Amino acid sequence: MNNQTLILIQCQDAVGLVANVAHVIAKHHLNIVTMREFVDEENRKFFVRVVCSGVPATTPLLQQDLEDNLPPQAQVSINPAREKKLVILVTKEHHCLADILVRHFFQTLNASVRAVVGNYEVLKAFTEKFDIPYHFVSHEDKTKEEFEQELAETIAPYQPDYIVLAKFMRILSPSFVAKFENKLINIHHSFLPAFIGANPYRQAYKRGVKIIGATAHYVTNDLDEGPIIVQRTKSINHSYDVPNLVTAGKEIEKAVLSQAIHLLTEDRVMLQGNKTIVFE
Repeated sequence: MNNQTLILIQCQDAVGLVANVAHVIAKHHLNIVTMREFVDEENRKFFVRVVCSGVPATTPLLQQDLEDNLPPQAQVSINPAREKKLVILVTKEHHCLADILVRHFFQTLNASVRAVVGNYEVLKAFTEKFDIPYHFVSHEDKTKEEFEQELAETIAPYQPDYIVLAKFMRILSPSFVAKFENKLINIHHSFLPAFIGANPYRQAYKRGVKIIGATAHYVTNDLDEGPIIVQRTKSINHSYDVPNLVTAGKEIEKAVLSQAIHLLTEDRVMLQGNKTIVFE
């Protein structure tokens, strides 16, 4: 990516936008390698992700030229930081954290895990084997406000691009979510919107479902209803009891969260209201 330029654009839709963007890019002596665009016709919004070979002589001039050839208030981002910074929030379950830290260790995450923060110390020793700081922030004997204030103060110095809730079993308040707007990513152990909240595998077992799944999504003020990034399912049958469902579900959760992190760190996800546009 050292000799490439990444351009992300979202704006109101209009006739000729693709041609305008291509013209500006050519004017700056860049060659388009891939261009993926999408139009939300209902809201008349245009989204495009462009990868070009070469680098512009001056990035601010390229940005200005693009903005001049797009509708007013267009959002243009050129070469966002390639290696994203992550902070991981955990409680007691290790499977998602372990998958992330192994990928981090072998440098296949396309991101840097700056710290792990847990409301129990269960995963501290494991995290520190990877030479990553672990911060214990207890929720006990504190108000929710006090706990979240300490949590926010612990996270803030790392200036993360994303905060990944890797089985972090605490419901976050609207004020906390607002502090890290569009940065909080959760993995939910069901195929949303089915089986929202706690004990989804027991809910699924009682319902006699024939598929289970996992969903990675942005965290909003509506429990488990934020914009969905990735979903995946697995077929099951009557022979699966609750422990079997949990085991199968954990494998799906790891895969879905890993894919979501990959898409985010490659700047392939754009937000549109309560939906995402994902350029895979």
